Amino acid sequence: MKNIVLWIGALIVGAVLGVLGIHWLDVLMEFIATVYTRLFQLLAVPTIVLAVITTFATFGSKGSGRIFGRTLFYTLLTTFAAAVVGALLYVVIAPGNLPVETLSAEGTTEGNTSISPLASHLSYYDHILSVIPNNIIKPFLEGNVLSLLLLAFAIGFGLSKMPESENKKVLVKGLMGLQELLFFLIRGLIWTLPLGIVAFSAQLSAQVSAGIVADSIGKYVLVVLGGNVIQFFIVLPLFLLSRGLNPIHVLGRMMPAVLMALFTKSSAATLPVTMETAEQRLGVKSHIARFVLPICTTINMNGCAAFILITSLFVMQNGGTPLTFDTILLWIFISVISAVGNAGVPMGCFFLTLSLMSGIGAPIAILGIILPIYTIIDMVETAENVWSDSCVCAMTDHDLT
Repeated sequence: MKNIVLWIGALIVGAVLGVLGIHWLDVLMEFIATVYTRLFQLLAVPTIVLAVITTFATFGSKGSGRIFGRTLFYTLLTTFAAAVVGALLYVVIAPGNLPVETLSAEGTTEGNTSISPLASHLSYYDHILSVIPNNIIKPFLEGNVLSLLLLAFAIGFGLSKMPESENKKVLVKGLMGLQELLFFLIRGLIWTLPLGIVAFSAQLSAQVSAGIVADSIGKYVLVVLGGNVIQFFIVLPLFLLSRGLNPIHVLGRMMPAVLMALFTKSSAATLPVTMETAEQRLGVKSHIARFVLPICTTINMNGCAAFILITSLFVMQNGGTPLTFDTILLWIFISVISAVGNAGVPMGCFFLTLSLMSGIGAPIAILGIILPIYTIIDMVETAENVWSDSCVCAMTDHDLT
């Protein structure tokens, strides 16, 4: 409780500093926020790799298979629910089309220059190939989470199948020692985190007061944020209740991770905090938390699924595509599959949606209009993603104990 009060106090202080509009202060806060984001991203890669390797090596493939099965089941279930909620809300609120002159004006600045070149290089074929590493160092340098998971699974599985020997014991103990060192560093970073929250909050407050969100698209934003709120406060708690878990208790314990996700806008960067919080505050068994959460960070993207679906429907509608029941149903499945393959990094959902819309020839200039308000959307959906990760982890731990 003391930490929560401290974090909320830091949030308020940061918001006040951001509203002041002092240039040198804004620059300083932006610098501190960037430092914290980079540090968490630095720790995220080894956290993912070591967590999966040590889990497989310590508990073997059989036990890990059960954990993975539960994780995948709950991930697909919650992600599909998020997409359905987004679709229903879109139909009910029914955002209208944007003015043609708005599209043409924005399209020349955002859509045709900064967006199209990126989209042209993205495809599912390239995405699948990029997951298969041809160099053991390259995935670490690029932070390719899916490739790292593939390597970690292979190494961990290999260790679990190796015959017992002194060399195997030394190797496993070395990996466990590295993981203990990593968590020591994480705890130190968390201890200083109030300073980071002040900076994150000040940065956001300055952006809002500068009018970055003034160009919001009304009903579209309402659908996106409304879908996230419903998933966060209604759907996910219902999943927990169905497994006999108290959602208020789980959320209260996982709040540091959810708040961290809100400000970093990266579930991967938040992963060290999520794992530490799940083990120390929620009481999830270490081998389950360290296995489930890295996987969830990669494949459990509730907020991303909703964003991809709602944004795709909005863009296609503005491009003249009739939004029939069949079309919406098809894109629910596309959004779920796409979200599962998305990386937990800032703006990952935005660029993934961009590639999907570019692939079908939809008017991607609209994404240039959405871009100024995406900071707020990204914050909310990342917090939802981490909250969903926490729910999946808690339900898996409950089922297997």
